[in-house]
Amino acid sequence: MAHITLVLPYALPLPEFAPDLVRALDAPSLAALLSRGAVVRPAAASPLPSALPHEAWLARTLGLSADGRPAFANAAMRGLGLDPDGSAWHLVTPGHIQVARSHLMMADPRQLRLNDDDSLALFDSARLLCEELGHALVYGDAETWFLRADGWSFDIASPDTVVGMDLTDFMPKHVDARPFRRLQNEVQMAWHGHPANAAREARRLPAVNAFWVWGAGGEQTPKHAMSTYAAPGWLAALGERKLASLDKLAGALTNDGLLVAANLAEAAIAADWSAWLQGMQQLESALFAPLLAAVKDGRVRELRLVLSSREGLLESSTTPMAQRKFWRRPTLDALKAA
Repeated sequence: MAHITLVLPYALPLPEFAPDLVRALDAPSLAALLSRGAVVRPAAASPLPSALPHEAWLARTLGLSADGRPAFANAAMRGLGLDPDGSAWHLVTPGHIQVARSHLMMADPRQLRLNDDDSLALFDSARLLCEELGHALVYGDAETWFLRADGWSFDIASPDTVVGMDLTDFMPKHVDARPFRRLQNEVQMAWHGHPANAAREARRLPAVNAFWVWGAGGEQTPKHAMSTYAAPGWLAALGERKLASLDKLAGALTNDGLLVAANLAEAAIAADWSAWLQGMQQLESALFAPLLAAVKDGRVRELRLVLSSREGLLESSTTPMAQRKFWRRPTLDALKAA
């Protein structure tokens, strides 16, 4: 019998939206999984965290942390078939920074729809600038690059943490960060008017006008095997199996394992709650219902759910014995708890 952990980033509604969203959500299988078992809600994150709750949870669980912060870069490099060569590396996420009324703000990187052709063209111009400063830049995939971290061990928050926030609060400000900030400015100037960006704008896509450096890591390797669905490149690289569609999810859960289904992220970040509800309904039919059946008939000995929002985390576990507690009425109230 399998022991399964399912991580669902952004499946936990923010408190101000939770009552209406839970009322609109038709998910009886999820309700049974949450109601007939144990639910734990850890303490809320700090006001300016370096990672979102599910990212911090994954870092702890996979053993990929340094000084209490996520350190995914080196493990992601190996997952993409690259050799860290005994050095520490940063993750590099190409991005689009826009000017709000009083501050700079980064858009959700998922909205870039960045393909390999555009990414490689921009990468090549940035690589030369990085090498001039003695920091190698390596290509992983269209949305995942790596910058050698020698001397640049910055504690910079993850891209999803800073999306929509004032970037000034998250930029490194100490004296040692000056060369890095200068590099950022030089890359921005090189990308301004770059043919790849001109072509993107002609296709009505956002220009790639900045990059975000984060997640510096050492030589740790993930402690657990992991499958992913709809995950950003860096996260998919940490897993052994990348699932292409929802109909593959249940098949990934026949043995012990950890699955991260990240299909709700873009809708939640954009506050597109109609799309979020559609995503949850897909998970209900493709994942929650088959999992509930597997728990009830004993094929899954223990199912652990890890649901998160930008602000919090909910952990739930259930077993075949717990699902026999018929007197516990299935409810989604756990999603509304403050």
